[in-house]
Amino acid sequence: MRFLTFVSLAATALAASRTTAPSGSIVVAKSGGDYTTISDAISALDTDSSETQTIFIEEGTYDEQVYIPKLSGALIIYGQTEDDTSYSSNTVTVTSGLSLEEVSDDDESATLRNWAAKSSIYNINVKNTYGEGHQALALSAYNTEQGYYGCQFTGFQDTILAETGYQVFGKCYIEGAIDFIFGQTGMGWFDSCDIGLLKYSEGTITAQGRPSSSDEGYYVINESTVDAASGEGVAEGSYYLGRPWTEYARVVFQKTTLSDAINSAGWIEWSTSEPNTEDVLFGEYDNSGDGSEGTRASFAEKLTSAIKITTILGSDYEDWVDTSYLA
Repeated sequence: MRFLTFVSLAATALAASRTTAPSGSIVVAKSGGDYTTISDAISALDTDSSETQTIFIEEGTYDEQVYIPKLSGALIIYGQTEDDTSYSSNTVTVTSGLSLEEVSDDDESATLRNWAAKSSIYNINVKNTYGEGHQALALSAYNTEQGYYGCQFTGFQDTILAETGYQVFGKCYIEGAIDFIFGQTGMGWFDSCDIGLLKYSEGTITAQGRPSSSDEGYYVINESTVDAASGEGVAEGSYYLGRPWTEYARVVFQKTTLSDAINSAGWIEWSTSEPNTEDVLFGEYDNSGDGSEGTRASFAEKLTSAIKITTILGSDYEDWVDTSYLA
């Protein structure tokens, strides 16, 4: 079993450091900044302003749950780093250990709860440290035109909730074991991401839950890599690309390298009593690696062409996506 190294796929741009705050930014720092917590900086934002607001977070580990409310304008959050093209040099970590056992719904367990449209987050590590046993989110993404670039999201079950609207994840690291990319009507484009698998008897990467055939809800994992997380003894064939939370689930893995941790069936039913496979779209196109081989589940399909980013994010995606983080 080859372990995933913590180096982002194919950096197409030259590495650049981001160690000082852009002019006009609210600065979060353990000492010497405008605020010592990210939550206090968020509280200082003008929710009625249509102008773009910026927060810069200096190096450190911030033990807090962060909630970003709806805003009238755009928001950019930068984490300090020596290499803004990758997650590998991130110096800012936000961590919490809440689970569904302690709160009323999935969203409230998330370390980072982002309800702001037109928000871009760069080079931040987001951890839910709860571990195995209950849903425990790192990120709850609950609005549209959200971009996550060079970030790390780590958890065990339900790491990322891509719930609604257009969302892009570029050159990120995403780690978990059970349904760790999930949601309902979110249109999620995961590009040049490293997906790390934790040791588990039967793991599932995605659990998409489009409510009906007329609803939005679609995940595409594009030009990425799937492998065991560093130091994790993941057994051959112990993981599936996804299972359908509802019968209308839509997920495609394309041009992605899959390790032998992926079962030859590729995909699995939701459960024996509730398979949810009648109307799913579980597709693959031009994947590679040992995990791309084998006889796939009867409800999966091999696509004849790649899904276009415009199908997921719309024809005007370049107006809000930082395309330097795309393959």
